[in-house]
Amino acid sequence: MRPFLEEEIEPLATGAWILGTGGGGSPYHGYLNLRQLYRAGRRVDLIAPDELGDDDAVAVVSAMGAPMVGLERLTDPEILVRAVRLMEEYLGRPFQAIMPLEIGGGNALQPFLAAALMDLPVVDADAMGRAFPEAQMTSFAIADLQMFPLSLSDIRDNAVVITRAASWKWMERISRKICVEVGSVAATCKAPRTGREVKDHAIHGTVTKAVKLGRTVSAARREHRDPVRAILELEGGKFIFSGKVWDVERRTTEGFLRGHAVIAGLDQDRGEQLTIDFQNEYIVASRGGAPVVTTPDLICVVDSASGEAIGTETLRYGQRVSVIALPAAPVLTTPKGLEHVGPRAFGHKLEFRSVFQQ
Repeated sequence: MRPFLEEEIEPLATGAWILGTGGGGSPYHGYLNLRQLYRAGRRVDLIAPDELGDDDAVAVVSAMGAPMVGLERLTDPEILVRAVRLMEEYLGRPFQAIMPLEIGGGNALQPFLAAALMDLPVVDADAMGRAFPEAQMTSFAIADLQMFPLSLSDIRDNAVVITRAASWKWMERISRKICVEVGSVAATCKAPRTGREVKDHAIHGTVTKAVKLGRTVSAARREHRDPVRAILELEGGKFIFSGKVWDVERRTTEGFLRGHAVIAGLDQDRGEQLTIDFQNEYIVASRGGAPVVTTPDLICVVDSASGEAIGTETLRYGQRVSVIALPAAPVLTTPKGLEHVGPRAFGHKLEFRSVFQQ
């Protein structure tokens, strides 16, 4: 266990936004909230998964909903705490640690906000290694761990505990319906995990990974180097496309932000177009009608000059962007993993073929 330093907050937000592959919500407001908590004297410790006791109770915290709604309805750290306290009341025992559901986007910072107010450590791990839109798209679901209970709270003082669900998919459907009813954004505490489950089935070291990625981008900017190339070198990624955003079609439906973006090629890709379909996160990138890269490989759209990630809710006409691919956590590319997070899981009739194996 070590102190998570104030100077790590901004790199965490930068790196998590890249790993969010367009989703997870913008980390900016979480960054401001956490910085304010630190300046008020709050602190958070970061704990490695192997330091957990096997019987420790670990809260899995995230915000749920559509990223576009999150731009207008900001997450209050107290609402996150309420979801965790509600789960503690239901379980009849306290939590020993908090962990992110996903390291991508704003959901990387939500556990830190709750932890700062509850004086609990944050686990250096998550269940996705990136961001995904649905509850069954996690390493815990791939491992067939129990999917209930789940607690949910909102800004209006509504609070719900889902005590049982028939499957991970049913848990997603039920909780999503509730989330839509309260305005398409809510705080959740997912099915609690034991320390042993986190050790065996979480994706380890992802908080540290996001911080390192954010620091790499900052160093490249400071030293007037290409931040996009710095990302690729650090993560072993691949450059996919260079261009400007030409068209964006999106809609908020069923608690998700769905749509597609068309990017007109520039530089070596001039005269070409890349189309990216998204459901909160970027799911499939196609060139000339043929898929180039698909989930679970990370499809990241970043500003070509700054390396700053661009979310599905912040895509705008005229943005000069670079599209890159980063490798997914190995558990996501197993046959069982692909059932949960491959292109067919999003309704695309495509077989996954990693861009890193071509």
